[in-house]
Amino acid sequence: MYAAREDTLRNIGLIGFGYWGTNLFRNLSSSPDFKLDVVAEMSEARRAVLAKMRGDFRITASADDVIADKNVDAVVIATPVGTHYDLARRAILAGKHVLTEKPMCATVAQGEELVELAARQGVVLMVDHTFLFTSAVQRIADLVRAGELGRICYYDSMRVNLGLFQPDVNVLWDLAPHDLSILDHLVDEVPTHIEASGYCHVNSHLPDIAYLTLHYASPIVAHLNLSWMSPVKVRRVAIGGTDKMVVWDDLNREETVKVYNSGIQIQAEDQRPTIMPSYRIGDILSPRLANTEALGSVIAHFAEVIDGRTQSILSGERGLRVVRILEAGQQALDRSLARNREARQSLPDGEMVPINGIKRL
Repeated sequence: MYAAREDTLRNIGLIGFGYWGTNLFRNLSSSPDFKLDVVAEMSEARRAVLAKMRGDFRITASADDVIADKNVDAVVIATPVGTHYDLARRAILAGKHVLTEKPMCATVAQGEELVELAARQGVVLMVDHTFLFTSAVQRIADLVRAGELGRICYYDSMRVNLGLFQPDVNVLWDLAPHDLSILDHLVDEVPTHIEASGYCHVNSHLPDIAYLTLHYASPIVAHLNLSWMSPVKVRRVAIGGTDKMVVWDDLNREETVKVYNSGIQIQAEDQRPTIMPSYRIGDILSPRLANTEALGSVIAHFAEVIDGRTQSILSGERGLRVVRILEAGQQALDRSLARNREARQSLPDGEMVPINGIKRL
């Protein structure tokens, strides 16, 4: 537990003013818990944009200035994934609390070091898995914990759009952390087996389409459909339980969450001549959700954890669990891509790969 300080307003520094950094800047600027003291951004053009913003904050081109500033109590990192480890490590060693963009880092070894280092230094390490603070995920979590869905059977997610292509990470590391953090929040288990496949259409070394399947010790399966190649943007999750089912459509502002009182019941074997389930189709409920910005709640949670007022649901340990699954998924994805390359290279141009002896007609 972290000791609360006498003052309630802490100086905080932001490293990175890119796509997500602009959202963090806006929320930090209006936070009642932090004073945005300094923003670091390498791009001269973005620094020019910052210079036009209102607020009593300093602008610098170097992250070193933020980390070395003794007046800065906490640091928010919104930079490419490959830089997270080094920046977070140096900030922790400087005695600063750290909130870093997802995923926490690029490897399990890096994550383990950051978690251990933060514990040793007595500072908070958190990962910005923003979806955990959306009203939709919080309502779904309430349903799961109240047992209203029954036993969870599956989690099926489609998270696709046209772009945004990332120069430093593939689609798995870009989009999967959202669902993996939600799964970690809803399901009190770690997967026992992971399967993955993917395809590279734009960059030969960065898959832009990936399919990830997680198997658990209990009869739960999670399947993630991830793509930067879809003509339309889809953010849809279906969660099936033995009693009820939930569909979360993040792009549907009117009925974001729908709870289906529907299910399948199979009679005991001695009471049926064939495997014929009976279907239960009940009411559909679309609960009213609070209209609050999740990122603002993340910033408030960061302050509460620093003060010792609550335990973090975005802790470095939880962030590390996500990175473990990403790393295992990447290994499975690499094997799948290698098999596909070998199969293509072994055939003449234009020939199809035969499957289980099935030949092309």
